[in-house]
Amino acid sequence: MEFFKIKRDIPFMRHALIFNVISALTFVAAVFFLVTKGLHFSVEFTGGTVMELRYPHAADQEKIRGSLTKLGYEQPEVSSFGTAQDVLLRLPIRAGSNANNASTAVFNALCAAESGAPKQVQQTTAKGENVTRNSCVNAAGAEVVSLQRVDYVGAQVGDELAQNGLNALIMVVVGVMIYLAVRFEWKFAVAAIIANLHDIVIILGFFAFFQWEFSLTVLAGILAVLGYSVNESVVIFDRIRETFRKQRKMNVEEIIDHAITSTISRTIITHGCTEMMVLSMLFFGGQSLHYFAMALTIGILFGIYSSVFVAAAIAKWLGVKREDLIKPVKERDETDGAVV
Repeated sequence: MEFFKIKRDIPFMRHALIFNVISALTFVAAVFFLVTKGLHFSVEFTGGTVMELRYPHAADQEKIRGSLTKLGYEQPEVSSFGTAQDVLLRLPIRAGSNANNASTAVFNALCAAESGAPKQVQQTTAKGENVTRNSCVNAAGAEVVSLQRVDYVGAQVGDELAQNGLNALIMVVVGVMIYLAVRFEWKFAVAAIIANLHDIVIILGFFAFFQWEFSLTVLAGILAVLGYSVNESVVIFDRIRETFRKQRKMNVEEIIDHAITSTISRTIITHGCTEMMVLSMLFFGGQSLHYFAMALTIGILFGIYSSVFVAAAIAKWLGVKREDLIKPVKERDETDGAVV
């Protein structure tokens, strides 16, 4: 399916050096911000308190954030949890405060914001167990907010999650290199990995510069970007191999330009539809999906750019040629192996 067909090939490789210099400068800037500012890790990585609250009506998340800010939490993470009535709070560890006391102080503050008073309520679970939970009731005796659960994430657990996330990233990179080396050629594998790492570092650079919260959800988005960017590179590499077979008179630069030009319509359709869905999550998905969608948005845009100007250009500079992708046909021995 094509929206349009470009008759003349666009000379992408003629400007590859300029765009790769821009990419290198952007990459260096991202590394600089990662080193100087660092990432703003969420509770999953740093440790802290996770609280689940339930309201009888749709929770006012901005009001909750305001109450937490008054308690000294600079950037409290408040998100919906399943329904609009259920809210999940992720609170970082504060120096000099006990985790148990911190959760109690937070619940009391949110209870006061609803003009209620804290109260302990006896409740029977579905398994017939009697449990005591914290509740907040108003003057009329109606429940205005209840505490469903409290979990404490220690620093050791956070370090383990960070290590597991790094391991997952390394496994994806190694897997992609092996796949591309087997399907195409090692030059394409190296080019694609450099382009993909370029995308990842730039995403991390954005999060470091703006100090956006880096959570497990964002890490999942980055891993998704890896796979998505590789898919675009594979499409272009496959078209390059196909063009090598069909166009015997073109040189390497002309073949790469033709391959990229012939996939532009497909790129616009695929990435345009994907970006519409990601932008809907970004603007309408709420706080819980905001940074996940932000990582995907940055990754998709730079993924298109890197597949065209970085991966293809690096493959050309590494000296990819027709013989790397097409095995020469051996001439049959007329003697059919007979020795005279």
